[in-house]
Amino acid sequence: MILDEIVADKRIRLKEHKARISEEEMKRLALASERKSISFYGALAKEGLSIIGEFKKASPSLGIIQNKLELTDRIDQYNASVDAISCLTEEDHFHGNMEYLKQIRQISPLPVLRKDFTIDPYQIYEAKVIGADAILLIAAILTDAQMKEYYELADSLGLDSLVEVHDEAEMERALKLKAKIIGVNNRNLKDFTISLDTTRRLSAMVDDNTVFVSESGVTRTEDIYFLKECKVDALLIGRAFMEAENPKELAMEWKKVYQ
Repeated sequence: MILDEIVADKRIRLKEHKARISEEEMKRLALASERKSISFYGALAKEGLSIIGEFKKASPSLGIIQNKLELTDRIDQYNASVDAISCLTEEDHFHGNMEYLKQIRQISPLPVLRKDFTIDPYQIYEAKVIGADAILLIAAILTDAQMKEYYELADSLGLDSLVEVHDEAEMERALKLKAKIIGVNNRNLKDFTISLDTTRRLSAMVDDNTVFVSESGVTRTEDIYFLKECKVDALLIGRAFMEAENPKELAMEWKKVYQ
C-alpha cells in the first residue's frame, strides 16, 4: 500500500534530518523563533470561497508534473489570486523539499501550509523553523493520542493544523479533536482513486464552526459548482494549478462561482 511506503520512507528521512540538527536543537530554534505566524485559519474562514494554491513537483499518482511556471512566477500569481499556499516537503514520492517552502516564505505574504506526512513532533518544530504557518495531520497515519499531541504542540507554537480525513470514522475522530480546520481528501491514499463524492458524503457531518476544506480532484468549473452545494469553505488545488499556464486566471474564475 502506497501510504505505508510513504510513511516508511519518511521515517528514514527523519533520521537524516535529526542527524543534521538534533531534536533538542530543533526544538530550541522553534521556541526561539520570533516570527509571528500568519493565520491559516483566518485566510480560510472568511466569506466566499477560499483557495489554497499548491506547489509540488510530483505525486505517486501523476508522476512528474509538467510544471508550466517557475517557483517565483507561480508564487507571484498565487499572491494575486489565492488565500493560502500549500508546499509539499515530502522528498521521495512528491519530490518536495523544505528549501521550496523557505523560498516561498521569502516572497509571499500569504499563510503557508507545510504539506507532509507528520509522524513525529520533530517535524512540527521544523515547520516552525522553516517559516510554515500550518501543518498537515493525516488521520489515517496517526492515533487519536498522536493527533491530540501534535495538534496541541502546533497550537502552542502558533501554527494551525489542517486535519485530513477520508471516511466517516476519521471524520468522527477529527470532530472529537475539535479541529478548527478539517480537510476531506478526495483521493484515497490507500489506492489513489479520486471521487468528489467523498466530500459530499462527509459534508453532512461537519458543523458550522469548522472550516471545511475539499482536497484533490478539482480540475474544472463544474467541480466548483458541485462542491459549493456541499457547503465547502475552501479548496486545496494542486494538479490543476501546477499544469495551468495561468493559475491566477483560473483561481479568479473559480472564485466567481461563490459570488
